[in-house]
Amino acid sequence: MTKSRKWLFRSATLLVAAGLLYWAWKFLQPVALPEGLANGNGRIEAVEIDIATKTAGRIEDVLVNEGDFVTAGQVLAQMDTDVLQAQIKQAEAQKQQAVISIETARHQVIQRQAERQASGSLVAQREAERDAAQKQFARSEELASRGTTSQQVLDTDRSRFESANAAVSAAKAQVAAADAAIATAQAQVVNAQAAVAAAEAMIESIQASIRDSTLRSLRDGRVQFRVAQPGEVLGAGGRVLNMVDLSDVYMTFFLPTEAAGRVRIGTEVRLVLDAVPQYVIPAKATFVADVAQFTPKTVETASERQKLMFRIKAQIPPDLLKKYIRDVKTGLPGVAYVKISPDAEWPANLQNLVP
Repeated sequence: MTKSRKWLFRSATLLVAAGLLYWAWKFLQPVALPEGLANGNGRIEAVEIDIATKTAGRIEDVLVNEGDFVTAGQVLAQMDTDVLQAQIKQAEAQKQQAVISIETARHQVIQRQAERQASGSLVAQREAERDAAQKQFARSEELASRGTTSQQVLDTDRSRFESANAAVSAAKAQVAAADAAIATAQAQVVNAQAAVAAAEAMIESIQASIRDSTLRSLRDGRVQFRVAQPGEVLGAGGRVLNMVDLSDVYMTFFLPTEAAGRVRIGTEVRLVLDAVPQYVIPAKATFVADVAQFTPKTVETASERQKLMFRIKAQIPPDLLKKYIRDVKTGLPGVAYVKISPDAEWPANLQNLVP
């Protein structure tokens, strides 16, 4: 009897243990997804933005710390602008000098034009004198041919005519020289105007560099890292801060070929994060890779590692992100559920959307 009771007790114990093991196995089995749905593991990610210098310089101050939320247009850091301020003063002085040069060149143009006018009057005078000398020389030639005047008078009139003709040529040369002087003075005006335009362009360039020395946030986001500190000297493009754009947050996950091939751009996706499994975050598929890649290292089973997977990106609506912007954290793991059939219905556990 004692042996029989022991055997019955052991048998009962084994049955109870087997029942508990079976119940635990059933309890730990993942809930099967309804037909038309697929899921994949992923992490919350966001677009990262580097706040960097445009020109080389020294950091004067960094106005935010790691973890701070910032808004678009907010000043994040300030670069030293002493050298740029000195350069802009120099450029303004060059501009003023060029403006004065314009006025000087314009006065020279007026002066050269007056000289040209005087030279033109002189040409007219010399031509009149030449015409009178020519007529006198012609009369002397006629009288000399008749023998009524002396050869000396004829020679004198000829010399006077030739001198008058040379004077006309000299006066015309003065007019040409005056024209050249006017052209030179006008070129000086153009050069001075170009110098003013160059100085103004230099001033605008330096002012742009001064504006760029104030580093601002392009979008709403959160500062992740302070890469550099006040007092450090950075080259052009040197990183000062790294921030994440909290208006562009998404989850990247992977699906096998047979499921990924049925996902379209705009397909409805539901995200469940490990940190807040009680809430379901709505999203939409915005990217499906056109090239397959091997399963990520996070997949455990060997059979799944042998499958080719496609990367899919599910974007969270910007309005929802704006509402919960201070609760958004990148790097959180979770599961993405996606409709691969338009007629599929979401199960009850995926209907508790974030309000």
